[in-house]
Amino acid sequence: MPRSPPPAVAQLRLVRQSRRPVPHAMKVDRILETSLYAQNLDAAELFYTKVLGLEVYSRVEGRHVFFRCGSAMLLVFNPDTTEREEHWHGCRGRGHVAWAIPSHDLDAWRQWLRAADVPIYSEVSWPKGGHSLYFRDPAGNSLELATLPTWGMAENA
Repeated sequence: MPRSPPPAVAQLRLVRQSRRPVPHAMKVDRILETSLYAQNLDAAELFYTKVLGLEVYSRVEGRHVFFRCGSAMLLVFNPDTTEREEHWHGCRGRGHVAWAIPSHDLDAWRQWLRAADVPIYSEVSWPKGGHSLYFRDPAGNSLELATLPTWGMAENA
């Protein structure tokens, strides 16, 4: 017997089928937190503090290390521990996070990563004029430093 879709999925189907305009009174403004996964939290903490300059906000041995990043949070969980929890955030395997950097800092970041022995596995010049540097953390997550024009956003002068 086929299962019914969750209520949110059923609502989205109704919205797509409707020909009436849908009011958009609610809209999210920014990402508050994002998560990555690493089994070796000590290596993650060392990498994110020493290479990317993030500040440790919270740490629970064997479970997580959380970092403050401007007005947002980067949460790094050990999936071996958190997948057994009721409110598990997630997944296993490699994730991706991109940080915004000013265009004028691109060369300095490239040199910093090389000096820290962090290989840059890809550099991309985007059609809208932005640039990205791609590298990996010790858990193999794909990390990106991207200039705002990558997504057609203006940089503050």
